[in-house]
Formats: sequence, structure tokens, C-alpha cells
Amino acid sequence: MKQDHDLGHPDAAARGFGALLRHWRQSRRLSQLDLAAEARVSARHLGFLETGRARPSRDMVQLLGGALDLPLGEQNALHLAAGYAPPYGQRELDALDLEHVRHALDFILRQQEPYPGIVIDGRWDVRLRNEASRRLFGPFRTSYGLDPRLADNAMHVVFHPGGLRPFIANWEEFAGGLIQILHREAAHGGGAAARLRDEILAYPDLPAGWRVPHAPAPVSPVLTMHLHKDDLRLAFFSTLTTFAMPRDAALQQLKIECFYPADEQTAEAARRAAARP
Repeated sequence: MKQDHDLGHPDAAARGFGALLRHWRQSRRLSQLDLAAEARVSARHLGFLETGRARPSRDMVQLLGGALDLPLGEQNALHLAAGYAPPYGQRELDALDLEHVRHALDFILRQQEPYPGIVIDGRWDVRLRNEASRRLFGPFRTSYGLDPRLADNAMHVVFHPGGLRPFIANWEEFAGGLIQILHREAAHGGGAAARLRDEILAYPDLPAGWRVPHAPAPVSPVLTMHLHKDDLRLAFFSTLTTFAMPRDAALQQLKIECFYPADEQTAEAARRAAARP
């Protein structure tokens, strides 16, 4: 059994780490005994860590973060709370050592043509988009009436009354599925997801049931977004792809969303738009 023996008077770092550790343990619905068994430490020592009577080593913080299955960004926060430098980077996509990652993302978006594809970060801000996304979603974006700072956030665009919301014919069904994704991400350890969820839930005229997570009723195998504007009718379902085994907190949060036509009318509209000069 792994132990740390730095016992003594509680200090600010130990108390801060203990409070955060207890928060995540309870969020995971684990008892101290459950987490101690998962991490192979004594329940008594885990109790000392949570109350601040013991200060963890860096290895202990890493061990507990892994046992709690925390995202890399939250593991960084756990290290900072214990007084250690965060072990995982959080670089922007234009960083030189991520150039190969950027090339891979660009390749995937090009291969998605003539259908839309976007890359979104942990806060659901659109970081990259292909030309099909501009062509097919552009007619709707010209009618947006929301703050430009929100116009590139996929969630705000769907939920804001001045965004895409008026043009989604099945808005309540589609948006109801998205809010459950945010609930799951927030529960799994996404601080950014929790803040975004709270911002979204502040919008008017949302069903009261959306404020709590629940399992969606099975209606169809995929959730389709039906877009209507004047004579333009489009129907898409999408897939979300993430990086396998990332070692960077920002990369772990990136998602590639690829949109596929749900009917032949949409597929033909995409082909026609791509063929225009």
C-alpha cells in the first residue's frame, strides 16, 4: 500500500488540496474506502489528506487523479492545489510542437468535403472549420442577432434566441440532446463545461427538465438537426471524434464534429454548393 507520511498541522496547500480531492471523490460517488481501494492507499491516510492533516507528495496527487479518472486539465488543478507545478501542458494549436496535430486536423476537415466539419475546444468554441461549413451554414449565420463574441461558440449558437435556434425545425429535440452532453461533460470533470452549461441554462424559454441530467428517450439511432430558412432545407446528423491518449490538457478537450446528410436532398444541396465557382 502506498503511503505519504508528511503529517502535522494543516497548511493552506494541504487544506486546498483536501477540499478539492473531497469534491471530486463525492462527484464520482465514491466513499473514502472505495477510493482508497482503487488507489491502493489506506482509508485512514486518505482521510488525513482530505482534512489537510497530511500533505500529499507529487506522486500521490498523480495517483489519486488517475484513480478518480480526472481529465488532464482537472489533474493540473489538483497539482496546483497541492502546491506543485501542473504536469500537463495546455498549448494553443498554433504552437510549433503541435504543427503535426494541426496538419492532421486540416486533413480531416478537407476529407469531410463537401460536407461540413468543425473543430471545437473544451468550451465548444469553433477553432477550425472547412469550406463546406462556411458554404452550407453561411446563409444562416448572416441572420444571426447575437453578440459576435458568441457567434463562434457551437452551444451558444444553438441555444441563443438570436442564433441558429429559430432555424432548427426540431430545436427542442436537438437542443435537449446537446444539454445532456453538457451535463455529462460537467459531471466528468469539465469545469469549462459546467460554466458553459450554466450560461446556456440562463437563456429564456428552456424546458425546466433540462436543468437536471437524465437519460434521453430513445427515438432514433442518431440525433438529426433539421435546418429551415426560406426555401433552404437541410438535415444533418454528426459524429464527434477525439484524440486517442493525448498528453496535453487542451488537446484532450478538442473534438472534431463532422456533419453528414440525413437525406438525399441535403446531400445534393452540398454537392451543388461545392460545384459553384
